[in-house]
Amino acid sequence: MRESVQAEVMMSFLVSEELSFRIPVELRYETGDPYAVRLTFHLPGDAPVTWTFGRELLIDGVGRPCGEGDVRVEPADCDSLVEVLIRLQVGRDQALFRSSTAPVIAFLDRTDKLVPLGQEGALADFDTHLDEALDRILAEEQSAG
Repeated sequence: MRESVQAEVMMSFLVSEELSFRIPVELRYETGDPYAVRLTFHLPGDAPVTWTFGRELLIDGVGRPCGEGDVRVEPADCDSLVEVLIRLQVGRDQALFRSSTAPVIAFLDRTDKLVPLGQEGALADFDTHLDEALDRILAEEQSAG
């Protein structure tokens, strides 16, 4: 059984130091991909954009700068963990979001209740075994029918 957690979080999309605007951003977590979270945003005039990255990166980034590649997460102010920055980058193009930390932590708490951190591997193995068992059952039904 696949389950999910999602939250719509209002974030500031930082275009430049002088220009930003608030947009709804969907955070989504699914047991079918237990190591990842998805962040989807829709800018006016563009199609929705979804980024997938590690749940652990988001967890760690709330408290300290994390990420080395296309996704980086860090507190907006290291002395205060009130806001978090999420930077998404492809080549020279980037999108920078600032969010209150509270709704991100609430989302992460819900993901942890669904799949506790560190238990993702057991869930992934279960899904693999379930798929294999269903394939065997279907093959047996087809050969018997």
